[in-house]
Amino acid sequence: MHAPEIIVDQRERNTELLKRLEELGVRIALVTLNVGDYVISDRICIERKTVPDFEGSIINGRLFDQLGRLREHYSYPMLLLEGDRDAFRMRRRAITGAVASLYVRYGIPVIMSESPTESAAIMESIARQEQDSEERLPSLKGGAKAYTSTQFQEFVVGNLPGVGPKLAKSLLKHFHSVRRIANAEVEELMEVDKVGEKKARLIHETLNGPYEGLDDGGQAEDS
Repeated sequence: MHAPEIIVDQRERNTELLKRLEELGVRIALVTLNVGDYVISDRICIERKTVPDFEGSIINGRLFDQLGRLREHYSYPMLLLEGDRDAFRMRRRAITGAVASLYVRYGIPVIMSESPTESAAIMESIARQEQDSEERLPSLKGGAKAYTSTQFQEFVVGNLPGVGPKLAKSLLKHFHSVRRIANAEVEELMEVDKVGEKKARLIHETLNGPYEGLDDGGQAEDS
């Protein structure tokens, strides 16, 4: 069972939610997205809104435009509505009508969450089920900007076991390139803050150990 991956819009910077995703073992890639906030697979993308955001988007008319564009690019779009349900200032009928309209007009379900911690747990569960059972990895759609060289480097290093986005940046700042990280000895990796001996050995082994994957015939592939 591999660690689930989620592509996150880099403007969606709720540190509590991102930290919890990392704690749950989710690999995160920060990218500028044109539709949605969290890409779970090639067919699932989540738009996250707090209660005030949701009400504001109803009032200014952006809600259905945003979710409509999301529906154009992903076959299973979702809206994650986060916050205290008693905090709504609009009439309950207006909120219920908007939720019903999203489902009837666009086939978009609304998932309720009380906090960033619960939101992270929901997304981790969806990602794990989608990627483990269906092997469907996140896919950028809707004109999302391509990775820059820096983002590629952060993504590569951030997907090492025990390494998240913050530690990836620390490693890259210390060693200045992915190659130097791969060539570093365990003791050198331990010079980076938050990298203990156990984590350093795991990183070193992952980057330098032999590949033991098998081809379809059950034999190790030739190098």
